[in-house]
Amino acid sequence: MQGLKRILTAFTLVVCLSSPGKAQQQCTNGFDLDRASGQCLDIDECRTIPEACRGDMVCVNQNGGYLCVPRTNPVYRSPYLNPYSNIYPPPPAPGPVPNYPTVTRPLMCRFGYQLDENNQCADVDECASDSHQCNPTQICINTEGGYTCSCTEGYWLLEGQCLDIDECRYGYCQQLCANVPGSYSCTCNPGFTLNDDGRSCQDVNECTTENPCTQTCVNTYGSFLCRCEPGYELEADGVNCSDMDECSFSEFLCQHECVNGPGSYYCICPSGYNLLDDSRSCQDINECENRNFTCTPQQTCFNIPGEYKCLDPVRCEDPYIQINENRCMCPAENAGCRDQPFTILYRVMDMVSGRSVPSDIFQMQATTRYPGAYYIFQIKSGNEGREFYMRQTGPISATLVMTRPVKGPRTIQLDLEMITVNTVINFRGSSVIRLRIYVSQYSF
Repeated sequence: MQGLKRILTAFTLVVCLSSPGKAQQQCTNGFDLDRASGQCLDIDECRTIPEACRGDMVCVNQNGGYLCVPRTNPVYRSPYLNPYSNIYPPPPAPGPVPNYPTVTRPLMCRFGYQLDENNQCADVDECASDSHQCNPTQICINTEGGYTCSCTEGYWLLEGQCLDIDECRYGYCQQLCANVPGSYSCTCNPGFTLNDDGRSCQDVNECTTENPCTQTCVNTYGSFLCRCEPGYELEADGVNCSDMDECSFSEFLCQHECVNGPGSYYCICPSGYNLLDDSRSCQDINECENRNFTCTPQQTCFNIPGEYKCLDPVRCEDPYIQINENRCMCPAENAGCRDQPFTILYRVMDMVSGRSVPSDIFQMQATTRYPGAYYIFQIKSGNEGREFYMRQTGPISATLVMTRPVKGPRTIQLDLEMITVNTVINFRGSSVIRLRIYVSQYSF
């Protein structure tokens, strides 16, 4: 038997080929892949190889190979040996025919499959059996007859390694994006809320959700604005409204006095005035016309802005005699009248305080013009403050001009003198208008 083993020749070679990712199997030498069943079937080399064994050797097919045995070996009997061949002499007739063993061919599965309990080729789950070659950063995905190595969502495969994908670089989020390993997170700017898609942002209407303003809220894209009602102003915090003091803005809102109120203002007038329909101007009440005064029957009511005066009757002082209710005359035959004005005319006028200057306030002129006479007009008394002067406007007329503002309440009395000079008859005389000016307290 040892000699037989030395002359046996066996041919067996196993080759495994694999590729990264999905493994593929080729049948070993001595087998051929059956495309229909996907199984490796034995190749009968004794049929396919011409003169597989030479000389006195007989070819005996084996599973995955073949044997060359001596023709006279009683153990193996070649099924291809023809006892009636002219090539080889027939075996001796006498004697029993030897019983040669029958060589069976076991079922073979290609790589990635294995026999199951039903003797069928079933896929091997390399992922479940942990027989795959994926690295720790990869995941194993079983396939028919093999497996693939892939990456989880949020990673990509680069040179055999799973690297995180920076989704924020690709504008996945509408506003703010934060990359995390294998994923990303979208957030929104203040004033926005994240939609259900997890990527886009929706404006928040703060005016309906929280109404942070104390008065009027106006929603804007991503924010809001607070508005205040007329008469209020927005504070520095941009939310609260405080009353606006309109009276502090201008002194011309009201003619007299401005009173600030919550969200508004109103004007008031001093005693003796009524507020007009424009709600800012004041109009004098004429107490004399309305007979709302307390003067005696002997007195005369004289209205001035904001009040009135009760004027006593004119009384002429000696040596003057009264001609009418407001004129006094000094008779020429009276020696005491020689250096006195011939007549004194009493006149009364009113004027508002702070009247603009220069201002013409009173007109004076001669009632009679004599041949050869000329007239000189001057302020005889009462102008100690130099607020007035006389401007001659014609041969027989002049105007009283106020040159400095006069503040009231105040009473001013001026003697305005008209001097008559006649060189023909060598005459010089004068007449005086005693003008009393009541300056009111206010400028209206």
